[in-house]
Formats: sequence, C-alpha cells, structure tokens
Amino acid sequence: AILLGGEPGVGKSTLLLELAKHLTRKVYYLAGEESPAQIKLRARRLGVKDLLLLKETRLEPLLTLLEREPPEVLFVDSIQTIEAGGSPGSLVAVREATHAFVRLAKEEGITTLLVGHVTKEGVVAGPKSIEHAVDATLYLESAGVYRVLRSAKNRFGPVGELGVFRMEEEGLVEVQNPSEAFLLERPLGVPGSAIALALAGERALALEVQALAAKTPFPAPRRVVQGLDARRVDMVLAVLERRLGLPLGNLDIYVNLAGGLKVQDPGLDLAVALAVYSAVVGKALPPDLAVVGEVGLL
Repeated sequence: AILLGGEPGVGKSTLLLELAKHLTRKVYYLAGEESPAQIKLRARRLGVKDLLLLKETRLEPLLTLLEREPPEVLFVDSIQTIEAGGSPGSLVAVREATHAFVRLAKEEGITTLLVGHVTKEGVVAGPKSIEHAVDATLYLESAGVYRVLRSAKNRFGPVGELGVFRMEEEGLVEVQNPSEAFLLERPLGVPGSAIALALAGERALALEVQALAAKTPFPAPRRVVQGLDARRVDMVLAVLERRLGLPLGNLDIYVNLAGGLKVQDPGLDLAVALAVYSAVVGKALPPDLAVVGEVGLL
C-alpha cells in the first residue's frame, strides 16, 4: 500500500488518472472528494478508458464489495472521506480506514494507493500510525509551474527520489531534464546567484541558489530561507562572518532555492556561501561555475 499526500489542488487526482491510463489492470477508483461525474469528465479528457468509479465511503460496505470482487489496483481519494468508527477525517476514522485497506491489500494482493491531505507542516493529516502502516509514502508538491513527486518513505527502495512533472492541458507530463528546466530563466551577470549540484535521492540536479542582502532597519537582522534547511543556512552565515569577516550584522539576508523546490542536501552549503558572498560584495559569479560541497565550522 502507498500513501500519497499533497495540498488541495496540487494534482493528486490527475496523477491517479495518469497512472490508471498507463495500467493494463482492473482499476477501482473510490471518489470521495469529487463526484463520479467530475472524475469521469476528467478521465475522458486525459484519455482514460477502463476505470470503475465507486462512490461508497462507508468502510464496511466497501470492504464487502472489494472482498467479493477484488480489483488489481485500488485508488482511495481520499482516506479522509472514509466513514470508519467516527466522523470522516477524524483521527479514529483515518486510522481505522488506513489499517483496513492495508490489511485488505495484503490479503487480496491489491495494489492500493491512498490519497491523504497534508497539514500546514507538510505531513499527511492523521495519526502517525498511518505512515507506519503503508509500504511507501509519496508527496506531490507544487514548484511553480512544475509538480514534484517526492518519496519520503520506501520499504523496498531509496527515499528522497524526485519525479518532476509539468501540468499541461492533457495532464501531467514528465520533465526529462529537470536541471535544464529549473535553470531556464536564470539571469546572467546578477550578484547573488550560484549554481549548485545537489543530490535528490540518487539523482543529481543542477539548481540555482539565490541570495539577497539588504540593510536592516531592525535591531536584529532577519534571516529568511525558502527551499533549504534554515539551520544549515544559519551555520553557513556564521562561518562567512567569523572566518571570512563578511559584515552581516546589519544586513537582512534572504536565501531561496529557485523554482519552488525543497531540497535538504549538505552539498548545497558551498552554493549558499557563494551566493551570499556575491550578494554582499555586489559581484556576480562566473556564469559557467557550478559548485558542490559541505561547509564545516572550522
């Protein structure tokens, strides 16, 4: 069983339909979020032909149906709409429904994909036990015009793997060269921009780290970080100030990973350091320079 998390409107249902289009197996789609008519219209637009839509959201009747006529693949969209031992979306209902679907998947050999909403913290809403129950946890995230599918847990393979897609009229289209896509709009000759080579799972990506330095009107300067590990950025800033004598005490520092991506790789440290240094001294880095490296305290 696989758990797929993502914010509303990010494209989770579209991803399920794309999977159904490429499968030659018997697929049941449990439509709890949208009406079967809406799913049917979208499926027709995406070219999905063989798909059985279910509207039942009560757990017991669902299990009876699935045990009597088990599919090869089951999509549950979403686990928060299932009525099981409590009101839909409650901790009890989500836990009971998840464990029931996982148990059924193992007993009947059904490949099951459970869709879940995410909280403000970016994790699937519900008790922690649901992530322990499934074999893999995937997150679909928005990165500007792109969608990034990231593996957070995988019992049978590496975690941190990324798949990058572009949302088109005909659905999600794979981006064959993510590095080229994310660097396409990089401005040349501008201070504060550095190309980093980062690992996302087993895939190496070329990404742009952006930095901006501005005089602060506040007693304590601000440190704003997007897409990177804020604690590591703070450490890099401390090293720049202490070891290189870079005057950061009266500057607000903004650091961003371009493209809306979120990557936590120590190998990005050097690119952060160069981008910040470039922004502070006002001198652009060579356009053909790409760096990778972890920055230590000493």
